[in-house]
Order: sequence, then C-alpha cells, then structure tokens
Amino acid sequence: MQASGGDVFLLDYSVQSLRMIRLSAGDTPVKVVLGDAQDCPFASGVFDIVLHQGLLEHFPSPWALLRENHRILKKGGLLIVDVPQTFHLYTLMKHVLMALGFWFGGWERQFTTGSLSALLRKSEFEPVRSYGDWSRPGVIYKTARQVFAKIGVRLPMYPRYLGRLTEGYYRLQGRLRTKRLFSYTMLSIGVIARKV
Repeated sequence: MQASGGDVFLLDYSVQSLRMIRLSAGDTPVKVVLGDAQDCPFASGVFDIVLHQGLLEHFPSPWALLRENHRILKKGGLLIVDVPQTFHLYTLMKHVLMALGFWFGGWERQFTTGSLSALLRKSEFEPVRSYGDWSRPGVIYKTARQVFAKIGVRLPMYPRYLGRLTEGYYRLQGRLRTKRLFSYTMLSIGVIARKV
C-alpha cells in the first residue's frame, strides 16, 4: 500500500502494544493511533481497506465493531476479517483450556467461512472472496514447544531441522489451499467483503 502512495494506520487500545509496533516498524511509516475499534477516532468514509486479524472472535457481540468498520470505509471499500476456524484441533484445545480457566486469550469464538460471510452480509457487506491458511509451524509443534518450555527446554520458534520435508509440506499446502474441502482443516479463515 505504501509503495503505491497509501497511508497505513494501526489502531489499538493498548499503549504498550502501540509502543511495540513503533519499535518493530523500523523505517516503515505506520501511523499508530490509540483508540477503541468499536468507537474509532476517524471520520466516516475515509479508508479504502480495513483489516483485522484475531480481533472479531473476542467480541461476544460483533455488531459495534462491524458498524464502525462500515462507517469508516469508503463506499465500495474492502473489509478483510481473519478469524479462527471452527473445525480445527486448535479450536478443540481452546475450548478445553477455556473451560479449565487456562486459556491465554480470554473469551473467544470461532467461525466457518459460511458463518463469517453471513455475519458480514447482515452488516451491509458483500463477501467477494474467502481464504484460509494453516498454522506454521503446526499446532502440535507449538503445543510441544510450550510443554518443553515449562521444563526448561527451549525449542526454536520455527523448526528448521526437517529442511526439504518441511519445504515440501508447505508446497503441498499451497496446492491444497484452493480446494474447498481443505479449507475445513485450516487454522484461520478469512473473508474479504465490499461495503455496499
């Protein structure tokens, strides 16, 4: 976006998160804004694209967030929403950990492409494309990494020891990504929708 002359804004309600973004952005000119996504400090109809990843699932009622997304987008602007997928091992583990009071992310829900698309239609958006992706590294490796960390063994964030096998597996995922059946095995799904 910035290469084509666009401005990038990052909104968060946490001062600490915004500090981290400033540090990690380096020379990238990102405008950080302190504010609430359900009551944005922006004028109506000013953005071409609004993106949120890992946000919508934390709202028991998504309507205020989606109303704000609609308000700040220009007519015909795009909303990109990325959320956890319903049919995944991650979702099962999340619900078990939430029930036991050990889930790090507070209350959280999940979606299918169909349920997310329906929600966006009710909010005056027209879905134009859906997508998804698997976790890299996989959920099983991430879980093992956490377990080993508890006993003082540090595994790398991204395992490199499998080399060609890992690369081949990622290439296979790339080919399968376009097949509808495999969308039900992905960790995260998303919908790109146009403001109507």
